Amino acid sequence: MKTFDEIIPAIKEALNTRHTELDMLDKPFIINRDLNGYVRFLVDESLKNDANIKSITDAIAAKLEQRVPESMPVLYEDRESMEQAIQQNPHFEIEDYPKVIVVDRTLFESDANETPISDTSIPRIVFYSIKGGVGRSTALSAAAWSFAEMGKRVLALDMDLESPGITSSLLPSEKMPMYGITDWLVEDLTDNGDTVIGDMVATSDLSRNGEILVVPGHGKNAGEYVEKLGRAWMPKILFEQRTPWYKRLNCLISDLEKRWNPDILLIDSRAGIDEISIACLTCLKADTLLLFAIDSAQTWNGYQILFDYWQQHKMTNYIRERLQVVGSLIPETGRADYLNSLLEHSWNLFTEKLYDEIPPGINDDISFNFDKSDLSAPHVPWLINWNRGFNAQYNNFTPFQQEGAETIIKSSFDDFIIHLKESTR
Repeated sequence: MKTFDEIIPAIKEALNTRHTELDMLDKPFIINRDLNGYVRFLVDESLKNDANIKSITDAIAAKLEQRVPESMPVLYEDRESMEQAIQQNPHFEIEDYPKVIVVDRTLFESDANETPISDTSIPRIVFYSIKGGVGRSTALSAAAWSFAEMGKRVLALDMDLESPGITSSLLPSEKMPMYGITDWLVEDLTDNGDTVIGDMVATSDLSRNGEILVVPGHGKNAGEYVEKLGRAWMPKILFEQRTPWYKRLNCLISDLEKRWNPDILLIDSRAGIDEISIACLTCLKADTLLLFAIDSAQTWNGYQILFDYWQQHKMTNYIRERLQVVGSLIPETGRADYLNSLLEHSWNLFTEKLYDEIPPGINDDISFNFDKSDLSAPHVPWLINWNRGFNAQYNNFTPFQQEGAETIIKSSFDDFIIHLKESTR
């Protein structure tokens, strides 16, 4: 039996048997890969009686069955079903075969091909990291505090539902609202979201000149939280209409923006490189996607996997202009060497995966490409300093509520906050 990673190469080998004929097709040839990794061919039913098409599909199926015995037969589908398969699921073209599309059936029905274009005048910023413990949630709390000091109304969403972080920094326990994002996602499955949305936002006591409105991952009483998490990412099926979780979440965010009219929206994303985390980057229509990084092999390997995924799904041209690396927890000792290494690894990754290649001697102002030291480049990290005093307070889970927090915040986050404010002007 083939492993999952061997399936696509086996499909390409099978396709090579009829390369010329496939180039002549005027309708897409879909390869459906189900949750288990098994594949079957979907062909427009209008071609069912076409002897030439049958010859092509039978030859490819026979070859594939030799390489992947678990593959399934050719199925003829109506055009509407074919279009829905492409529109409602992640999909990508097989290299060298632009008319052959692989449709991936995934557990949570996220769409890797969703165009991440903002449709709101309110700036949306997603805070993302490959792993936890890199100061991502703390940086969001600091950003919320800083924007509020400018007189802004900030709406902060705790979307790291498996490990909620920002709420404890921004809200004392007695001010927690009754419900949170998980509650809404579950109630919305039965069209009951309006029951909870009115009591899932609380105002932080840290607000002085402006406001920090916090939407927690869960409410004051978490209730059956594990059971709710198991349902939160499900599609909503109502009146024969199917709505995936990320579209439901966008509806929630839009509703919250209309109700509270914030000046800026900050989203603390789930960490990791799973389907849900990536969808928080591509599907929430954010203007800025902050990629938190510490200089470690785990960080750069993770981001390489993420960038490869975007390349496969032809998303890089849509998303790369929204990316910005954040260098987090910059150490006090060995700082210069650490920063040089951080920049080098970030530059190498972006150059290899996201930047356009420009031939030597060519001046090109159109291509997406930056010099290594260009301070406006997304690969040049915005810096957050590790601070002994701040991290000591952070161990008490209330760093922003401690005396002297303002001085420490400026010491740790000044460079990061300055860049962030400039990007939202």
